[in-house]
Amino acid sequence: MAPCRPYREDTMSAAGPGRRPLLALAAAALASPALAQPRPFTLVVPFPPGGSTDLMGRLLAERMQLALGAPVLVDNRPGAATVVGAEAVARAAPDGYTLLVNSGTTLTLNPLLMRRLSYKVEDFAPASLLSVLPFAFLLQMGMPQTIPEFVALARAKPGQLNYGTNGPSSFNNIAAVLVAERLGIRMQDVTYKGDAQQLNDFLGGTLDLLVVGGASAIQPHRNGQGRILAWTGDRRMPATPDRPTFEESVPGTVAQTYFGLVAPARTPQPMIERVSAAAAAALQEPMLRDKLLGEGQFALGTGPEEFARFLRQEAGRWAPVLQRMNLQID
Repeated sequence: MAPCRPYREDTMSAAGPGRRPLLALAAAALASPALAQPRPFTLVVPFPPGGSTDLMGRLLAERMQLALGAPVLVDNRPGAATVVGAEAVARAAPDGYTLLVNSGTTLTLNPLLMRRLSYKVEDFAPASLLSVLPFAFLLQMGMPQTIPEFVALARAKPGQLNYGTNGPSSFNNIAAVLVAERLGIRMQDVTYKGDAQQLNDFLGGTLDLLVVGGASAIQPHRNGQGRILAWTGDRRMPATPDRPTFEESVPGTVAQTYFGLVAPARTPQPMIERVSAAAAAALQEPMLRDKLLGEGQFALGTGPEEFARFLRQEAGRWAPVLQRMNLQID
């Protein structure tokens, strides 16, 4: 029997020279950027699922991830007239991976109306103006079919025609007040918590008209449950080409909300440009543009500077209107 060889500490490493390169290669492969999962982006939508803003967020996320080469998640954070979601993004790390799909309420109305707003417009870096959404005056079927006839009826019944809104400070009510002011009429607003309850009362005959945007107006019009008198935008809606805009008859009646994409302030400009380009690419897709048009939205997809200029113009445009309405929220 051969004598037993004494144990040596380097016995286990005798095969080391052959194994170490393999282990090193495996470790390098695991750390390789090509194999690592890309960091996801998050689009915060400050509204519950459903509705125009959520629709925009989900359609955008689905298509932006192709341009970004990374997952894009949607995080619904509703509450306090979009303040909850906006706060979350304002306080997020300024790295461009947490973005806000804002509405006109978020960055135009809230800063002008709320005395104790927990964020400022300057807390965000504009990336892209995604779309604009005008409102429609949806009337009962038995009411006038033209703007002059409607104005004559409203003037004959000052303050008696009632319409549903989402509250005195909601964009659809402010749009209604602006149009009524320009038409020289007075109407009575009735506050609801959402479009669904308004539509139910409208269909039941409780309301004379609704001031709503998107599918909330288009579907009842198509179904014969109401008739769109006119839109508050600057161009006709392709889904209802026979329905005019108020602007065609009375200048100064354009009143529409919008949807934008913003990042926390101090986000590096290259990242802003990256997400802006991804949003613009997504909004150039014909199927997406057609889908948004069917919901009453005109797709845009601007660059950061154009969106920043738009925000300044909107604030200057709506400030005097809100002052005349004497609206303030504590």
